Amino acid sequence: MESVDFKIGAKVEHPQFGVGIVTQKSMTTTRVFFLHKGDKEIANTFTGLKLVEESHAAETGEGGGGGSQISLADLEKVFSQVLRRYADFPEEVEIGDRWKKGMMILKPGSDTLKPKEIPVDMFFKKIVLVRDRLRVLEARINANENLSEEEKVNLQQYITRIYGSLTTFNVLFKHKEQHFVGERGA
Repeated sequence: MESVDFKIGAKVEHPQFGVGIVTQKSMTTTRVFFLHKGDKEIANTFTGLKLVEESHAAETGEGGGGGSQISLADLEKVFSQVLRRYADFPEEVEIGDRWKKGMMILKPGSDTLKPKEIPVDMFFKKIVLVRDRLRVLEARINANENLSEEEKVNLQQYITRIYGSLTTFNVLFKHKEQHFVGERGA
């Protein structure tokens, strides 16, 4: 690893997995949690792992390590993501203001049948549960040692297509960063 001894908590970048945080060290490997790819074990002989320089952290003194350590906000983000992915810990998601106290009306094609009214916030909670469970499924696929890399990629692509099918419901979310993202947005 370029003869750099990465410390636990160091922010690093991998050419394939992106930015991550060193969580464990051993004589032969370094374990890194990547924000979008999960937990990975990297051989210490791998030369592609680079230390991320954070100019903002260095300027403000956050992170305590001259910019190579993570800030408290980064650490909170990583731990929140770990809890959501591996412990089925739900993210707090807000419904858009215009939908609060709203009602969905499902009107059958036949006038002889009565329409069904469903509170929008109840429907929204179900959509968020679907999203959260898909994320847990994706994390478990990534962590599964019995699946080949090709099988993992195929399953991840299928999940991405499911996210794409659910983008219609993005209109309900208050914050854009919590939207469903399909293949085009990946």
